[in-house]
Amino acid sequence: MKVIQIIDSLEAGGAERMALNTANLLAENGIDSYLCATRKEGSLKNLISDKTAYLFLDKKRTLDLSAIFRLKHYIKSNNIGIIHAHSSSFFIAGMVKMIYPKVRVVWHNHYGNSEHLSGGKYRLLKYISSKFNAIIAVNRKLATWAEKKLKHKYVVYLPNFVKTSPEREITFLKGTEGKRIVCLANLRREKDHITLLKAFKAFHKDFPLWTLHLIGKDFGDRYSEEIRHYVKQNKLNEDVFFYGSVNDVSHTLSQCEIGVLSSNFEGLPLALLEYGLNKLAVIVTDVGECKAVIKDEKNGFVIDPGNDNELRVKLEELAGNPLLISKKADNFNNHILNKYGKEQFFNKLTQVYESL
Repeated sequence: MKVIQIIDSLEAGGAERMALNTANLLAENGIDSYLCATRKEGSLKNLISDKTAYLFLDKKRTLDLSAIFRLKHYIKSNNIGIIHAHSSSFFIAGMVKMIYPKVRVVWHNHYGNSEHLSGGKYRLLKYISSKFNAIIAVNRKLATWAEKKLKHKYVVYLPNFVKTSPEREITFLKGTEGKRIVCLANLRREKDHITLLKAFKAFHKDFPLWTLHLIGKDFGDRYSEEIRHYVKQNKLNEDVFFYGSVNDVSHTLSQCEIGVLSSNFEGLPLALLEYGLNKLAVIVTDVGECKAVIKDEKNGFVIDPGNDNELRVKLEELAGNPLLISKKADNFNNHILNKYGKEQFFNKLTQVYESL
């Protein structure tokens, strides 16, 4: 079996890390594994296993015929039988399938807002999806959406996985040890950092020693400016810290006590699983598969998206009770290790591959 994972870039995002982790996981289990970044490289390139073959396509535009044919040539010359396309890479995977029908295509849908697609984007995806041999969805809503809206006959629900990996300890967080809150999310509008900042501002009045740490790529766009303006306007510069993307995720998270995701849309956020892997008490919004991961208040707190007051209350509940933080963190860690390990993911994924 030879499989190539295709992803738009190797910048540090959830879908990107899943593509990388999947390629490395296959390689370490003896499968001929390949990884292709189509448009842009990034910091995750440094984490590619020596056993994983790598291709950078350097695609210049959406319909880049030269890139499509280069990818087809690479797949054919290496006798690769399966394309595993992640997120927006569905388009180039579909194009290759059209000119090289022999190859089988699996689309891995990480898009938390897929069910809200409409117009040209939806019509394009529906057409291209007819070329897919299988669709993998990271949550049950996306699986149902693929069956009903894309009318696909082979849809598999497969949760993300997390694994520990050796990493250099590079990132050292500011603030007081034992009083750190983290949000691991690229600065994108759907992650709704503003709601988190509003909650933190109110929370901080009664818990002044606690600090907030924002980990994720800063795109330098209007949304980024809004976030930084809010921090400056509300005099939070000494309490809210920005770090950009980091490669030592586990080391970074291990320095925190509470992990928050305040998103408006999610699939199954890898960050949430990584919070659990690194023993954080968590507060997440009820979007995507988050509630199914948390299950009940034994493992963490689930709140409504956009509700900064509810988020503030939960932050206060945790910060005011260190034993509660420890209890929820331990419970969630056990849950993640038991249900979202690499073995379960590998076994189900290879079953999908073998069935094509």
